[in-house]
Amino acid sequence: MTESLRERPVERRSDRVRFDGRVLFLVDDPELIRRQLAGENLEWPVEAPLRDNISTDEITPAYICYYYDETLGDFPYLGLKTGDEFPITRGTVRAGGFVCSVSGKRRGKGSSREQSPYAEMCAGIRLVLADSIERIYRENCQNLGILTSTNFSLVERVRQGGEIPLSVFTEGEGEITRGIIEHGGLFWYNVARLQGRVRVPLPSASERPMTLAEKIIARHWVTDIARDAVGVAYVGPGDEGFVRTDIRFSHEYVTPMAAIFWRDLVGEAEQIVDPGSVFFFRDHLTFLELAMTDERKAAGLLDVALELKKKQEEFAERQGVKLYGELPRVGPHTMVQGSEAICHSKILEQHALPGHLLVGSDSHTPHAGAIGCIAFGVGTTAIFNSWLTKDVRIKVPPSVLVRVDGRRPENVTAKDFMLQILHHPYVKNGHAIGKIVEYAGEAVEALSIDERATMTNMAAEVGAFTGIVRPDGKAREFLMRERGMDPDQIERLLSGLYSDDGADYETVIEIDAGALRPMVALPGDPGNGLFLEQLGGPVRVDIAYAGSCTAGKKSDMDMYARVFKEALDRGERVHPDVKCYIQCGSQEVKRYCEESGYLDVFRDVGAQFIEPSCGACINAGPGVSYDRETVTVSAINRNFPGRSGPGQLYLASPYTTAASAVAGYIAAWEPASEAVSADT
Repeated sequence: MTESLRERPVERRSDRVRFDGRVLFLVDDPELIRRQLAGENLEWPVEAPLRDNISTDEITPAYICYYYDETLGDFPYLGLKTGDEFPITRGTVRAGGFVCSVSGKRRGKGSSREQSPYAEMCAGIRLVLADSIERIYRENCQNLGILTSTNFSLVERVRQGGEIPLSVFTEGEGEITRGIIEHGGLFWYNVARLQGRVRVPLPSASERPMTLAEKIIARHWVTDIARDAVGVAYVGPGDEGFVRTDIRFSHEYVTPMAAIFWRDLVGEAEQIVDPGSVFFFRDHLTFLELAMTDERKAAGLLDVALELKKKQEEFAERQGVKLYGELPRVGPHTMVQGSEAICHSKILEQHALPGHLLVGSDSHTPHAGAIGCIAFGVGTTAIFNSWLTKDVRIKVPPSVLVRVDGRRPENVTAKDFMLQILHHPYVKNGHAIGKIVEYAGEAVEALSIDERATMTNMAAEVGAFTGIVRPDGKAREFLMRERGMDPDQIERLLSGLYSDDGADYETVIEIDAGALRPMVALPGDPGNGLFLEQLGGPVRVDIAYAGSCTAGKKSDMDMYARVFKEALDRGERVHPDVKCYIQCGSQEVKRYCEESGYLDVFRDVGAQFIEPSCGACINAGPGVSYDRETVTVSAINRNFPGRSGPGQLYLASPYTTAASAVAGYIAAWEPASEAVSADT
């Protein structure tokens, strides 16, 4: 810690707070929204239902995240869809004098982008009230100093303008969360912690059987930051503390904002702790120029987005951090542009190890849990603070066991497993939010590491804290094949990495893989899963997008190639009315496609192969829709409104996505037979 931080005075919030301003009700009625923005104060309770499931994609759509400073205050809720309209426009929330924002269930689901609460804060919002609040979004609010609550009785107290005890917002919280709230944010709490002004409690758990995840957390528990003491014997749900990270990574949407926080609060000349365990990625916006509309380019948004690249490169060079950057490449089968790798792909391919604990600036960080590590997404402030302390805060979540047993049909994939899990009432009703999801069962054990990564990646769509699979022989083979690791070294890593008999799970979800059939999620939410025959008739397709971190791995490429090879053998190609894009997750995956002859297959069938990038998955690359009538079938992980453009986005497996590209409508792939359409 620098001398300047050792001497920095640390203040605490007053024990009573006052909100001077208006309350904004985010209701499912565009006219009521517009009336509030025009100055009307609605009666409480409001006459229309509060909007549920407001994702961070709606609070700050991807293109808004090109901004990373106070300018974000012009943009909160621009993607909020009420009815079939988007009633909030630039600057209207800030101009409305709102201090409190009220909504329904699952506020802040989806991406971990801290631009969302930061935009709200810069627009004047100081309190978020909702029926339930997603973990990462809630932590981001707390880290920034925004107060949160699920107590709707506060609505009238805010309107009356009286003082409210701070204890109302800390009641029921653990000692650390309470301390962060009382200090006005995570940074000031960490300064007090480094100065020895606050004491972090040790876990209360005594001897008990532990899950795999709990064992890893216990190994990384920080007991004394001043003495660099790490590790405890036991942890249990509810224990709150800090855990030492093995890896910290961020991408260009996050690094620049975190770098500004570092400059303003720590000092530009100061060095981050252990830069060798930090990685930066330029992976989200490398194809933005091809996807951005002329209107947005004319508004200067492309120039704003390019600043993210520049700021990250400058900070990486100054700090000596490894940056996986842009890698423009010209080839006969690919688009010019691209990146070295999507962050999740590279972390799993090259860096994460069984038993590791790692954090990333993205909700899909659990991707790496496929080889038995704890990997979870955090916001910008947490990333910034981890550069100072090398740890992040945690409240040990309860665990949920998802067992997938039986033998899956040949055309059923890990994506179909996940669409079924997301449709399960326990998950769909939000009971898995913030929990650790451990995937097990003979059908999971039969999956490749790549396919397991689809499941851990999509723990984000579950709303889970993370997803994890016990590392076994498949993990051992993966590390030997992909990393060239010594078997003895691998065995030492795997030691003890299993859940104990009698470990406590809040619930167990049982899935019969043998009873599954190819699935699709209807537009709007990944939980809208149906078997294809339940669609009720053919659904024509305009775009088939096969890629992203979830579906741009080697095993995904195997699936696309298998379907397309069979189509070519039948004399068929991608349907003339369909634009088909295949985007790999890393240069390693591209080399695999080259060596396997897949690039020729994709070219011959009429699909466009694209270099690595998040691309259309975040509305920033080829494959996005440009109007509401466009229908896309995609193997990505989420289909929230506006996620990949204004069109209708159906989620499906790699097999189904490829088969639909050929058929021209959403269709399942049937091995060694003609594809089965949705109406059969």
